[in-house]
Amino acid sequence: MDLYEYQARDLFEKHTVPVLQGAVATTPEQARDAAAKMGGKVVVKAQVKVGGRGKAGGVKLAVDAADTFEKAKAILGMDIKGHTVHKVMIAQAAPIAAEYYVSILLDRSNRTFLVMASVAGGMEIEEVAHTAPEKLAKVPVSAVEGISLAKAKEIVAQAQFPTDVAEQVADVLVKLWETFQSEDATLVEVNPLVKTEDGRIVALDGKVTLDENADFRQPDHEALVDHDSANALEAAAKEKGLNYVKLDNGQVGIIGNGAGLVMSTLDVVAYAGEKFGGMRPANFLDIGGGASAQVMADGLSIILGDPDVKSVFVNVFGGITACDAVANGIVQALELLGPKATKPIVVRLDGNNVLEGRAILNAANHPLVEQAETMDGAASRAAELAAK
Repeated sequence: MDLYEYQARDLFEKHTVPVLQGAVATTPEQARDAAAKMGGKVVVKAQVKVGGRGKAGGVKLAVDAADTFEKAKAILGMDIKGHTVHKVMIAQAAPIAAEYYVSILLDRSNRTFLVMASVAGGMEIEEVAHTAPEKLAKVPVSAVEGISLAKAKEIVAQAQFPTDVAEQVADVLVKLWETFQSEDATLVEVNPLVKTEDGRIVALDGKVTLDENADFRQPDHEALVDHDSANALEAAAKEKGLNYVKLDNGQVGIIGNGAGLVMSTLDVVAYAGEKFGGMRPANFLDIGGGASAQVMADGLSIILGDPDVKSVFVNVFGGITACDAVANGIVQALELLGPKATKPIVVRLDGNNVLEGRAILNAANHPLVEQAETMDGAASRAAELAAK
């Protein structure tokens, strides 16, 4: 789960990472009042989970409360790369003397953690890595040892931070590691980490990604979920314990058992759909190994509730759960759904007890259900039905 900047700032403050005053506002009036409390100049920042806010006009300096009102009014409602701005952060302005970059992230390829640090902050780190790689230090961090003060000083030295800020930056790294570890994050990034004109080191901007697999350890993280912007179908699927992801511009609903099979199904449907006007998969939905009637009904109800879906492809390989059990689940699911089931469904069964499973579907003879023996054939038929 990616956090908004104001949420990252609050987490930093919780773990004593140095930050400036900040407040979140959903109206120009709230923004004006927040600026009045802070006094002096403030920065009005669009709260969207996408980069490039500044270039899009989503970050503006305001000289006083009245100016903050006008700047917030201009930013709220903006579209930034397809994201509508519903909130702004009012941040205390800082007299900046230098900008740096630090981040801690999960390095999956090397199965460890990685710190990246640079004295060239304020820029996109990809640009720094491309144009001035010598200014970007990449230091592996052991999950067992973490970032002690000694390790932080090693990182600071490798990144060639100036001596007058080295101790402060090392201290910030230790606190960012505490944030990263205790909040079960996969990314903690500060860009820029600034040196103010009076010599202080402050996290001026923050990006945090939390590991949703650790939600059972982090009950407080539920308060960070932005339910207003969450996809309604994904939220409904999550409540039912389904692994569902809505895809853009898709017309063929996908249900499969096993993430690998579902991913392959997406590819096959996309390829088959090219012959029928560019039909595409509408979702990722893995019902796992236990395809009971209720699980199948829940999956079908989510997909059939998507107005973009024109047909459904159920692709199941019988393994631990045999095909006859899956077929019974489909039949019972359609009975449970009743009139809610209105779209054609193509079913491809293979694997354990496949003949029994196909016989069950044939006997049910549901008007919405068609069977196909091969994955390619089923994908082609589902795309054809969606196009019709």
